[in-house]
Amino acid sequence: MIKIKNSGRYAMLVPTSIGLRLCPSNGGQVQSGGQFTLQATSAETNVASVSSYLGLPVKVLTAFVEGNPMSQLIKENLRSRGMDFEGPSLPQGGPWGYRHQINIADSGYGLRGPRVWNDRAGEVGRAMRMEDFDIERIFSEEGVKLMHLSGLMASLSPETGKFCLALAQTARRYGTAISFDLNSRASFWKGREEE
Repeated sequence: MIKIKNSGRYAMLVPTSIGLRLCPSNGGQVQSGGQFTLQATSAETNVASVSSYLGLPVKVLTAFVEGNPMSQLIKENLRSRGMDFEGPSLPQGGPWGYRHQINIADSGYGLRGPRVWNDRAGEVGRAMRMEDFDIERIFSEEGVKLMHLSGLMASLSPETGKFCLALAQTARRYGTAISFDLNSRASFWKGREEE
């Protein structure tokens, strides 16, 4: 059983790279075109939503693309879920620069099973580093009872791997419990298997 400390402003802290999900409306197939629904989502904030919807205070650490309307959509979505958030807003850097990742999801219908296609090139969350956040303030002044980490977040780049490890070490130092979802995806670690 996980031992969770009593003090702390936040019941849960999640580092994540939030993206956009496109789903065909009315159970249609992606290749059939038509209308799509756009949602802000990440595996880690989906977990945090449960705590937030139960009325527990949640904080999200993420990154945004400066001046991008999708960043504003994501911020509004997190507010609507009752979550606090912080993170850097990085300049896009031109048409080949940063953006929020996109996953295209066919939810399936009848005998057709669900499928997801990830498009993560230029993902702003891959640039997250410990220096982007005042981690000492978050853990010592604000306080965190439980931090939820995902192997998916660690796999995005060497920087996010170091970021997640440093977060776990800081959490341990302050007595914050850690939950970890391996969420292993071999394709995300290609060329970095030893790491």
